[in-house]
Amino acid sequence: MSFETIRNYYEHLVTQRIVDTLGEQAPTPDAEYLADVACVALNHLPPRYMRHEVDMAFYVSPQERNEILTKVNDAVDFAVRFIAERQQLNAAL
Repeated sequence: MSFETIRNYYEHLVTQRIVDTLGEQAPTPDAEYLADVACVALNHLPPRYMRHEVDMAFYVSPQERNEILTKVNDAVDFAVRFIAERQQLNAAL
């Protein structure tokens, strides 16, 4: 049995939201910063595992999809603020 196809549904949504909101900033944030934001955001979302993207298209209602996207947006926004606060604290030390 192969477990390589199992993944967290939120990972793609979080990374896409990060690219959409932070990827166009000048200067472009570095990979370490983006990974930190992704980790913090994902830790604030419940895991939702799937094998195939198409599974979610059939089993998630439009209302639930909107709720998921709102949760992702909120988690990424929180993560950006959280990392920024930590960077400011570290710079002050």
